[in-house]
Amino acid sequence: MTDETRLAVAALEDKTVNELRTLYEEVFDEVCRSRHKKYLVRRIAWRLQALDEGGLSNEAKQKARELAATSDLRMTAPREEVLDNVRRATPEEDGYVDWDPRLPPPGSFLERRYKGQMVRVLVLTDGFEYEGKRFRSLSKVAGEITGVSYNGFLFFRLGRRQK
Repeated sequence: MTDETRLAVAALEDKTVNELRTLYEEVFDEVCRSRHKKYLVRRIAWRLQALDEGGLSNEAKQKARELAATSDLRMTAPREEVLDNVRRATPEEDGYVDWDPRLPPPGSFLERRYKGQMVRVLVLTDGFEYEGKRFRSLSKVAGEITGVSYNGFLFFRLGRRQK
């Protein structure tokens, strides 16, 4: 790496985010969508070094394009010509289409101590079971236990932040 490139890379840390965004757009010749300073510094430094040392070979660039086209993880949407060559699989119905992520999977038990007694509720795919009775909502179960209207997620302490 030349001394000029070393100085340019070292000077990146002292630039503001707006200056880095402008430099990014000049170096990459594309619109900068990030405002993350560390990311911009790393990307610009990589690009400056690649330009100074010649960058990737054509074979490496082609291999990278092939890998990116078949990759499961994408940062941006694929181009139309890539989409035309991809086989699409239809998703299978698994019974959890509208499943609330706060709930455990069916077959699990929700437990809570209430007034000195342990309360256990079985989670079903279409509701809940408590003491041999089926309920469509967790709030109905909480109401049955407490005798008053009660939010089921709050009663069983589901979906709360960790302290």
